[in-house]
Amino acid sequence: MSTIVLSAGGTGGHLFPAQALAAELSARGRDIVVMTDTRGKNYNTAFPGAAIETVPSGSFANRSQMLTAPFAIAGGIFVAVRKLLHLKPAAVVGFGGYPSLPVMIAAALGGFPTAIHEQNAVLGRANRLIASLVSIIAASFPFARFAPQGRVVYTGNPVRPEAAALAHAIYNPPEANGPIHLLVFGGSQGARALSELVPAAIAMLPQNLRARLDVVQQCRPEDLEAARAAYKGVKAELASFFDDLPQRMARAHLVISRSGASTISELTVIGRPAILIPYPFATDDHQTVNADVLANARAAWRVRQSELTAEKLAKLLEQILSSPGELASRAAAAHALGKPDAAQRLADLVDEIGGAR
Repeated sequence: MSTIVLSAGGTGGHLFPAQALAAELSARGRDIVVMTDTRGKNYNTAFPGAAIETVPSGSFANRSQMLTAPFAIAGGIFVAVRKLLHLKPAAVVGFGGYPSLPVMIAAALGGFPTAIHEQNAVLGRANRLIASLVSIIAASFPFARFAPQGRVVYTGNPVRPEAAALAHAIYNPPEANGPIHLLVFGGSQGARALSELVPAAIAMLPQNLRARLDVVQQCRPEDLEAARAAYKGVKAELASFFDDLPQRMARAHLVISRSGASTISELTVIGRPAILIPYPFATDDHQTVNADVLANARAAWRVRQSELTAEKLAKLLEQILSSPGELASRAAAAHALGKPDAAQRLADLVDEIGGAR
């Protein structure tokens, strides 16, 4: 039974694909070791059955750590080399985020087979620093910027099992005078803008269209009361968290959301049309680049938040919701981009570089 080491930052965008790969490799009989910084000490629930090893790290993105980060990373490299030499893994896989940096540098220095997985259409800063050192780069989308030369394999971005299970959910556009199911969510960052913009835009729609709407919106707890008041007269279910979001996505005729990697991947796997409003402060504006992958394929509409008003969103919504054929066409285009077997593709790649096949 071979050992595979995974290393990822602490945000969901990095963790979800790492979890999916860990589950797939475990099912294939591999031992999983997760290396991350001290924030990952509670990863036992995220990676059941895996060994969790702590490796020091630092972030250049954090101004308070700018001076100390090089020393923390150097210390982490030393610790990681020692741990890797003891474990002798068949392969080491990084998923981005600064906690993965010392581990991946150590793996390259130790001569271990290495891979990094990039969730976005822009190579992240940590992955960018080590791209030239690793054996292969697994990509979710074609890179629009900072594209490395060669060694790139398009595996897709693994999604949670609940989303992958809906890969064959049929899209039925709204029927004439029938209900229109609208799903709205904004993630943990910048969700307030959607909680303000979308209800205000819906209030401006013609009454015959508003009467058909069945809205499901995820809001931050502090925004719920104001959003509920703004939806007066419209059928709307609001909550701060939905534990069945993939199922709600499958029921939606249209999704309005940010364009993080996990959101984009689930939209394409399930195959649903969307209005994408990228989070404007994302690192390297990667959410805009992600959204453009779908917009350029005519699978979604991309609108910059800085250019959006309630009036403009209302006009766009009226146009879209009055064109069921266009909705169906965009749903099909989105589905064509999806890779529900991304976890298996990524595991195959790891098996290849690790010599397990």
